[in-house]
Amino acid sequence: MFNKFKELFSSENLLESAYTTTVKMLEFDYQMYEASRSVLRDTDGCELPFDIRKMDRKINKFEREVRRNVLTHLTVAGMTNLVPGLALVSIVISVERIGDYTKNIVELARDHEPKLNCGNQESNFQLIEATIARHFPTTIEVLKTQDKKLGREIMAAQKELSKTVDAICSGLIKTGGGSDLTTGDAVCAGLYSRYLKRVNSHLTTISSAIVNPFTRIGFREKRKKTDT
Repeated sequence: MFNKFKELFSSENLLESAYTTTVKMLEFDYQMYEASRSVLRDTDGCELPFDIRKMDRKINKFEREVRRNVLTHLTVAGMTNLVPGLALVSIVISVERIGDYTKNIVELARDHEPKLNCGNQESNFQLIEATIARHFPTTIEVLKTQDKKLGREIMAAQKELSKTVDAICSGLIKTGGGSDLTTGDAVCAGLYSRYLKRVNSHLTTISSAIVNPFTRIGFREKRKKTDT
C-alpha cells in the first residue's frame, strides 16, 4: 500500500513538473521572438544575443519531457487529472511551433540584411507587432494563473489580426510591393506577416486551452444560448 501511495505522489509531481516546464518553454519562446523580431526590423544584420537554434533544441527536449511526464502520470494514476494532462500535451505542440517560427524570422533576417521597412504597410506591421508584444506576456500569465478573462481577450483579437495580415498579403501580391518596396522587401514582408500570424495563432490556441473544454482547444469559445 505504501508503494502505491508513493507512486501516486510521484505521479502528481510529474504532472506539476510538466506544467512548470510548459511555462518555461513559453518564456523561452518569448525571448526568441523578441530577438528574432529585433534582428529583422531594428538592425542591419543578423547577429543574435544567443544561439537561437540551441534554444530551439532545448524547447524540443522540453516538449519530449512534458509528453513523457504526462504519459507516466496517466499510466500510474489512470483517469486522475486526465484532461489537464491531455491539455498540456496539446499546449506544448503550439509552444514548440512558435519556436520554429522565430527561427523562420531569423532566416529572413539573414537573407535580408538591411533592417526591414514595410513601406506603406509599415503602420499595419507595427500594429501587429504591438499586439503580439502584449499577447506573449499575457499568455504566459494566462498559463500561470488560469485567468480565463485574459485568455478571452487574446482569443478575441485573433480574427482582426488575421484579417490585417490577409489584407497585407493580398496587397503585396496584387501590387508586387508597389513603388516603395523592392521585390526582396515585398517577399520578406509577405513571409514575415504570415509568420507573425502563425505566432499569434498559437498564442491564441494556448489561451483557448485555459478558456475552453479540451474538445474545443484551438477553436472559438462556444457561447451558451440565452433566453430572449
